[in-house]
Amino acid sequence: MAIDVSHAHVPYAELHCRSNFSFLQGASHPEQLVEQAQSLGLEALALTDRNGLYGIVRFAEAARVLGLPTVFGAELQLNIGSVVIIARNPRGYAHLSSAISAGQLAGSKEHPVFVLEQLGEFSVGDWWVMTGARDGVVVRALNEQGPSAAERRVQQMKSAFGNNSVVMELWDHGDPLDSARNDVLVQIAHRNNLNSVATNDVLYATAKQHRLATAVAAVRERSSLDDVDATLPPAATAYVRSGAEQHRRFARYPGVVQNAAEIGKDAAFDLRLVAPRLPPFPCPDDLDEMSYLRQLVQVGATRRYGIRPSDTREDLSLRARAWRVIDHELEVIATLGFAGYFLVVWDIVQFCQRSNIFSKAAAVRLTLLCVTRSTSPRLMRFRLACCSSGFCHQSEMAHPTSILILKVFDEKK
Repeated sequence: MAIDVSHAHVPYAELHCRSNFSFLQGASHPEQLVEQAQSLGLEALALTDRNGLYGIVRFAEAARVLGLPTVFGAELQLNIGSVVIIARNPRGYAHLSSAISAGQLAGSKEHPVFVLEQLGEFSVGDWWVMTGARDGVVVRALNEQGPSAAERRVQQMKSAFGNNSVVMELWDHGDPLDSARNDVLVQIAHRNNLNSVATNDVLYATAKQHRLATAVAAVRERSSLDDVDATLPPAATAYVRSGAEQHRRFARYPGVVQNAAEIGKDAAFDLRLVAPRLPPFPCPDDLDEMSYLRQLVQVGATRRYGIRPSDTREDLSLRARAWRVIDHELEVIATLGFAGYFLVVWDIVQFCQRSNIFSKAAAVRLTLLCVTRSTSPRLMRFRLACCSSGFCHQSEMAHPTSILILKVFDEKK
């Protein structure tokens, strides 16, 4: 007897979702995606922006407020297509950060270089690796060379990441060929002993944002809406779906929606777990770490922008806007518990400065370089190009980066 799930809760986690931090790809803010996922009762939501971890700070903050379990990953572009990598735990997140750094350094801005076998060296069993959607490595091989080539690509992925880490991604946007393609992918997965998972290859939070997504697509192609219309999806289908809707879409593939929910629960963790576990930093005057960092920032901000405005009506001046952003950045650092890390790096750069050692730190250390006043504006502007929004991936653990505080502490004109 068939079970009516039209109004029942069906466990589901969306594992392939890009925000507008995937420039000219996603159309929704991370907060909008979180709100929609929470309202639909999803077990978890993954943010998998393209080639980076750009939106995860805002994503994690919004999800923490609403109590939505968070999964962290990225859609990485290879020369043979894309793969979607999900960190299974904080260690997997650290390895993903390192892999992204290596790819960015191997390429150029907006054109990182990722190689399947090299990514496998970073995985060590702490990732789920999905075969990707429309531009995925398996689907591209299927479209260009047929099922045999797609199966060889699956075997290549299994060799790189391990038999138990690779999963076949299925999605259905209502195209007449979606079911035919998914049939082939499921058959390949079965022959290679892979689990299949349902996603919706999400680009926006709700169907109402489809029009914005089409405009973004036209800008990406540097074309008018009329000229690009033939290449766009015919309907608003790439939104965050409920478990019940996904169950109806994928009824012919039993278990794929449940598999997505299970992976989401397996990989969910709070971003605060990746905060570095450092010994307490010795702070003067019995201050705690965050208070000492705030004190350093206070001195630098006052020097650069002037005293904090006392009149609340002063809200449009450079000084008022600077202090407002600085306060927000410090709250992010405090919330995530990264003050100790910044103070340790600050101490290292202080030593370099006293010893006349040029401290060419990576982008992850920009905030502390500001505090030390040891970096020239030109060099800092260059390094900012290496920095992802909110978090950088220049070390095994990602750390929040304050762009405005960076300016605050530079005194070399």
